[in-house]
Amino acid sequence: MPEYLAPGVYVEETSFRAKSIEGVATSTAGFVGQTRFGPIAGLPSLVTGFEEFQRLFGDGDDLLLGGVPTTNQLAHAVRLFFENGGKRVYVSRIFTPTGGSSAAASRSVSPAISVLGVNRFLRARFPGRAGNVVVRVSATRSGNLLTGVAGSRRVMGLRLGDVVEAGALKESRVDAAGANAVTAANIFSVSFDAAGNPLLTNAGGNLDLNGAALAAVQKITLDISIGPNLDGSTGSRSEQIQRLSPHPDSDLFVGRILRHEDPDAGIEPPADRSQRIYFDAVAALPTVAAQRTTFARDLLTSLVAASPLTLGNGSDGISPDSAAFSGGGSGHEATGLAALGEIEDIAIVAAPGAAALPSPIDQAVRDALVSHCENLRYRFAILAGPREADQATIRQVRGQHESKYAAIYYPWLVATMPGSARETVLYSPEGAMAGIYARSDIERGVHKAPANETVRGVLRFSRNVNKGEQDVLNPEGVNCLRFFEGRGYRVWGARTISSDPEWTYINVRRLFIYLEHSIDRSTQWAVFEPNNEELWLKIRLTIEGFLYDVWRTGALLGSRPEDAYFVRCDRSTMSQSDLDNGRLVCLIGVAPTKPAEFVIFRIGQWTADASII
Repeated sequence: MPEYLAPGVYVEETSFRAKSIEGVATSTAGFVGQTRFGPIAGLPSLVTGFEEFQRLFGDGDDLLLGGVPTTNQLAHAVRLFFENGGKRVYVSRIFTPTGGSSAAASRSVSPAISVLGVNRFLRARFPGRAGNVVVRVSATRSGNLLTGVAGSRRVMGLRLGDVVEAGALKESRVDAAGANAVTAANIFSVSFDAAGNPLLTNAGGNLDLNGAALAAVQKITLDISIGPNLDGSTGSRSEQIQRLSPHPDSDLFVGRILRHEDPDAGIEPPADRSQRIYFDAVAALPTVAAQRTTFARDLLTSLVAASPLTLGNGSDGISPDSAAFSGGGSGHEATGLAALGEIEDIAIVAAPGAAALPSPIDQAVRDALVSHCENLRYRFAILAGPREADQATIRQVRGQHESKYAAIYYPWLVATMPGSARETVLYSPEGAMAGIYARSDIERGVHKAPANETVRGVLRFSRNVNKGEQDVLNPEGVNCLRFFEGRGYRVWGARTISSDPEWTYINVRRLFIYLEHSIDRSTQWAVFEPNNEELWLKIRLTIEGFLYDVWRTGALLGSRPEDAYFVRCDRSTMSQSDLDNGRLVCLIGVAPTKPAEFVIFRIGQWTADASII
């Protein structure tokens, strides 16, 4: 009871309606595998289009793993995911360094840039050959910022940490040497006094704006261009970062914009994690103002003189083992599947291309995917067999696993990659299937089996599965991809890899995942509420309202709601022991629709005097 202490009128709000349950998303996928670039630890990156994937993780060119060109299966899987109707996928990149060295050793690095006697380097942000880029640094002078007449001159348009050159008016381009190079004694950094007036300072003191010889004050900024190298390992992507400052006090300091990320040291990642490089200039920065000006001058001249800088020695690492896919850690240290476990919204998981790994690594990765889904409960795994698997091999692979949280597809796909030098490439089917799952969920609902759907973006399947072969594979839980004349390339199976008849079909398992996850997420309000009849009634009304909406979509059997589901939460579902131990027990039963896997028409001769037996 609320407390009423003083006489008066009290107006209180109350609700006479049951709380509603919002259905969770079922179309968000999570992929784990190798890419050409991108972070290898921390929360996975959300990708909403293939162009965004290319920006964050590199293109689809082959990986060079241990010196062996290897198809970039994850990139192709992401492309096929979006081509087949997927909208959102989280990507967790894995990386295995060469020879047991650290991932840092696989990052590209530039030649040394000496600034005040300290060697500094431009480095690839992440490991991989995609970091082997060419960096071109140019410096540009602004127009003359000096205004006014003798005795009352001012400099306009300056910010803290800007670097200016004072003296005669010079050309906009800054050369490393010659008449258009910077004059060291004329380089000043910008600060402000208590009144907000700009101060131009170097080792000799403040600049006298009314000096007789002063004709111009020009701001100097750095422009950085990052482009592909000549060995073909980088791809075609180019970046432009403009109007940076060489001074540490500036918000646009080159070492701040191109900064390293180290959560353990409190260094947050830059605003754009797709930046290919970082500059380690922030180490051992001078603290005295005059020295910081000298630092800015030396950094400016050194970068211009060293341009272009070629970053090299980046490596794609070696072929991973199952432990790399499983990953570990948490937070910013999470890797592999463990990193995907940090994202609650993921409903579909896959490791595209893992089936191409040698046995028993491929089997161990499939086991890891299944365990991941079973442990987290609200996820479903898409599996594939080996690249060259035949009927006997895929049956053997199917026999290695048993789970109601996974399905396996056969055979592989033959497709092309836009811009790829190869004419055709074999791709594992997980990416396309994840996209089909998402498309079916969005267009029809999770209760619709993701089967009899067209597979987009493929030229053909690696094997032409006929009806006789599928008669053997389908009862064992292998979902076949088949070509039908006049109907194209289709998914022709909807079974899990479970021998439990209750969980034979993918859509039934995923419908229950959807129901359980939605109820779990939307009934958290009930925790620590008084465990009495009032709470039980609210729970029943809440869940019944949700299941009624699900029934109306066609996901449940029955012409009436009472035929489709029931909800019990009362004394019949809880004992006194349950109440004493703080347990609220709610019993829910639903009648899911199952796919018409076998459509049978019985036809016979009939006459007017015949009877139907």
